[in-house]
Amino acid sequence: MTYCGHQTLASVIVMALIFQAGAIHATGDSKKDDDFSYFSEQFADLKVLRYTIPGFDTLTIQQKTLAYYLSQAALAGRDIYWDQNYKHNLTIRRILEQVALNFMGDRNAEPFSKFAVYAKRVWFSNGIHHHYANDKIMPEFSVDDFKYLIAQSPSMNYPLSNGENIEQLINRIIPVIFDPKIDNKKVCLDADIDQVLCSAVNFYDGVTASDVADYYKSIAFENDETPVSYGLNSKKIMKDGRVVESVYKIDGLYGPAISQIVFWLEKASQVAESDVQRAALEKLIEYYSTGDLQKFDEYNILWVEDTTSVVDAINGFIEVYDDPMGHNGSWESVVSIKDLDATAKFGVLSREAQWFEDNSPIWPEHKRDVVTGVSYKIINVVQESGASSPSTPIGINLPNADWIREMHGSKSVSLGNIEYAYDQASKEAVLVAFYLPEQQVFIKQYGALADKLHTGLHEVVGHASGKLEPGVLPPHNTLKSYASALEEARADLVGLYYIGDQHLVDVGVSETTDIIKASYTQYINNGLLKQLARLELGNNIEEAHMRNRQMIAAWAYEHGLAANVIERRDVVTDDGINTYFVVNDFQALRELFGDLLAEVQRIKSQGDFEAGKELIETYGVYVDEDLHAQVRRRWAKLGIAPYSGFINPRLEAIKDSQGTIIDVVVNYPTDFSQQMLDYGMNHSWLPHYSTP
Repeated sequence: MTYCGHQTLASVIVMALIFQAGAIHATGDSKKDDDFSYFSEQFADLKVLRYTIPGFDTLTIQQKTLAYYLSQAALAGRDIYWDQNYKHNLTIRRILEQVALNFMGDRNAEPFSKFAVYAKRVWFSNGIHHHYANDKIMPEFSVDDFKYLIAQSPSMNYPLSNGENIEQLINRIIPVIFDPKIDNKKVCLDADIDQVLCSAVNFYDGVTASDVADYYKSIAFENDETPVSYGLNSKKIMKDGRVVESVYKIDGLYGPAISQIVFWLEKASQVAESDVQRAALEKLIEYYSTGDLQKFDEYNILWVEDTTSVVDAINGFIEVYDDPMGHNGSWESVVSIKDLDATAKFGVLSREAQWFEDNSPIWPEHKRDVVTGVSYKIINVVQESGASSPSTPIGINLPNADWIREMHGSKSVSLGNIEYAYDQASKEAVLVAFYLPEQQVFIKQYGALADKLHTGLHEVVGHASGKLEPGVLPPHNTLKSYASALEEARADLVGLYYIGDQHLVDVGVSETTDIIKASYTQYINNGLLKQLARLELGNNIEEAHMRNRQMIAAWAYEHGLAANVIERRDVVTDDGINTYFVVNDFQALRELFGDLLAEVQRIKSQGDFEAGKELIETYGVYVDEDLHAQVRRRWAKLGIAPYSGFINPRLEAIKDSQGTIIDVVVNYPTDFSQQMLDYGMNHSWLPHYSTP
């Protein structure tokens, strides 16, 4: 069963423009570069940006066609991530879409304007839970308003279950949307309660955390040197008293969407740039067809070997951040083209991977004797979907399987056009609000390069470094819910340790070792201060990247107290006390980062769960309430949303009279709501509820 409405794309666009009229208008500075506006709009705690695709016009028609097919495959899987995030998400999204398209009342009145903000927040987060904080997004309109909005939005396309009428649908879904006690946390990492039962993600049905842990323990082999990523592509359910997996594949769970992904991947394979890229795409198709995780490993090995293609894509069930047990992969896709000039400059990081490994402060027995197949490139994103959109990473290192990294290598990428788009947004206000004047000087001078280099070191060297001790199972088995935060910490620490190294200057990727001043100052103040603006007052930190950053900064601050390596300065202002953290000894801080890196690598290499838990729980979870309130006060004065995401470009295939693609042109949509409605109408393939 597929879901598709009766509206044409033209009607979607028309209605979206009407919808926009009732929404919050764009605010803030609209930065322009060559007449392209990177800023679109801001609402709630979210800022929507745009990006360009430099170099697309220089591609051959074969490369453009390949990028088009891969982009269509990316959009075909979008529904999967929505359903993975929460079982009611697709039903709720389709209700919101029908109201947005068909509401006949006053779109400038408060009920609809508040509805518009709620809808955009849900679209941004791919569901009713905040994309970063994981908390349930609560509407600011009432239940009565909701009923009124639906009554004024006649449509034949509401997501009714069999035998259900609209009134029954609304009565069923109202508690899901409005009751803050029902499924209030998408991913729950509280160590004191059952993390499966308290998480709303749709990876489990009828099982507990203990059931899941016992299941994985029963199927994992301690001496398996090439283990598959158990549970990566399946929902775990209790059936007849035992845990079974409902696998994501063409004739299994999510089959309708996967069939569409495969349809476009098959077209892409016919215009692949090389034999190895074609082989990789064919293996990915085989994996989607069978659900066999060994096929996924074979695909990853082929994908790593393809280092020459200009057009590339990530497509699959990949990152495990959304699974409280750290096994199930969220679906995502990133289609890209290589930035040849930038890659030529920064690709040296991958060529120097062995030097970084040999000179790392980690234990000798945890170093790789030979660093194999590490590649690095700067890419320009063409299309993102699933877990990568609208909120996107700026760097990626894959595959995640440690044995593939060690035996076959990995690909690391920095998303160049995404980083550039971020840079176009004004950072001056944030700089002034959270850094002392003397700190602002070197951040302005070296901050942008420091960010770019740290991303590269994090992805290329960090994730690709180190090895497990013999017989130790993969981190998601040993470190469980702490695996993701610890892995991000390990990669961040590698970047921090090397960011000011003379070797980076010698190989031509850094201007000066003084870049360490900008890097360390930004990292410490972000980990202890700035990132708290994203957290609601009273909440602890549960997101893996935020835990990682606070853990590193807090650990370094505490362990450097005796020598005053990092100084806390409380400055009295008219609004109250403003706190700043000042690094007094950058080389001493580098040594602390090296010590912590060695310990985090030891934890991973030995599978030391208790040590990993203590590190994250002690330094990464709990927040100083007074400091948190102060940061929220300082950030509120800026009027800047703490989170950003992107509207994707739209590729249009130009065909001749025979249906052959003769060109692919890029359009740059300006309206977020319009794009979300377009995706809902033209790239939605799953039923309202996907059942095993």
